[in-house]
Amino acid sequence: MKIQLPVQKNDYIDVTFVDLTHDGHGVAKVDGYPIFVPNGLPGEKAKIKVIKVNKGYGFGRIIELYETSPDRVKPDCPIYKECGGCQLQHLSYSGQLKAKQKQVKDVLQRIGKIENVTVHPVLGMEDPWRYRNKAQVPVGDREGGLIAGFYQHRSHDIIDMEACLIQQEKNDTVIQTVKEICGKHGVRAYNEGTHKGTLRHIMARYGMKTGEVMIVLITRTTDLPNKKAIIDEITAQIPGVKSIVQNINTQRTNVIFGVETKVLWGEEVIYDYIGNIKFAISARSFYQVNPEQTKVLYDQALKYAGLTGQETVIDAYCGIGTISLFLTEKAKKVYGVEIVPEAIEDAKRNAELNGITNVEFAVGEAERVIPKWYSEGITADVLVVDPPRKGCDETLLQTIIDMKPKKVVYVSCNPATLARDLRILEDGGYQTVEVQPVDMFPQTTHVECVVLMSRVEK
Repeated sequence: MKIQLPVQKNDYIDVTFVDLTHDGHGVAKVDGYPIFVPNGLPGEKAKIKVIKVNKGYGFGRIIELYETSPDRVKPDCPIYKECGGCQLQHLSYSGQLKAKQKQVKDVLQRIGKIENVTVHPVLGMEDPWRYRNKAQVPVGDREGGLIAGFYQHRSHDIIDMEACLIQQEKNDTVIQTVKEICGKHGVRAYNEGTHKGTLRHIMARYGMKTGEVMIVLITRTTDLPNKKAIIDEITAQIPGVKSIVQNINTQRTNVIFGVETKVLWGEEVIYDYIGNIKFAISARSFYQVNPEQTKVLYDQALKYAGLTGQETVIDAYCGIGTISLFLTEKAKKVYGVEIVPEAIEDAKRNAELNGITNVEFAVGEAERVIPKWYSEGITADVLVVDPPRKGCDETLLQTIIDMKPKKVVYVSCNPATLARDLRILEDGGYQTVEVQPVDMFPQTTHVECVVLMSRVEK
């Protein structure tokens, strides 16, 4: 039997937006049937055209806005509507923070069935622009020259970009200069369709505290035409360059990096600080792109850990050791585990760089290594998790429940998987005490959270 939907494709209807999705789309409802519409804000009234219908929801686009939200602002970026990099520039910053707090509350209730927990107002930035310390942009050919920018929303068409308002200005300059130098010296852009051409991506990293710059040229070919001339011009034109690196990716793939990385000029790493801790950053290191807010995030994790100097702490998914090294300031001993061998090498190097000795790092899956530690008698008073977007592995969650640390501090970049995992930990004997969202990525829909959980004594 065919289901009769309240709207059909190509219908024009008047709606009021009642919510925002996690993608930043306005939500309108017709007889309970949700329609997702880009650029709509809660409280606004509009005429929309229905452009797609599914059984459970549809999509539309705004034809005319009748009433606008007091939180609507004119986006500062001239290519905001074409570019897929930001989703919320049309919403005031205070509006963004309120929307992110609501998103976290709603998801915890809907997915985690976690009611009556305090979700604090989001910790935002004083200046929510120009915060990213890493730019990574695809390169294309147009009318004989190179272009570089972000992909258009839901496509692989490159929007040529001179400035990105959430990037450090230094990175904008670096990308533009490197693009022009490579183009001048006959380097052709990689073509996804033909699998020909050389230059796939340009990446720039900037040490906000040190002023050091790393440039990474990601190429399809091992050879870089006119390599010496390109290096000479880059080093002459860009102040602060400490490292020029080539990464070679010969595969037909959307994955940015290939296996082989070689230093063309200068050092293998640049340095930067989060708080008082110094980090060595290589071409492929995972290093937080907003160090100012990373400090806010980690200070919150440290506060929730409530360390006195007597505790053993385990940091699952430790990456290059960023949270682990923060925790060593107040912990007796910290154990960090991470699946990526290069990240653990970076973590060990960063511990050495800072003269930190009360930390131990291991390579492997957290869900395998931590049970092994547990069997060897290593137990945690506090366990910190900062998993990827997919959340924690079920085996790891069960290990936490079996190990019974007094506190779990969960750092999350995805409210949906956070809610799922908190539900499992609550069912295993933990209580969610409070949640502190942190805005690491202003102008986008992303929100990070730090959550304190404590073991319920029976």
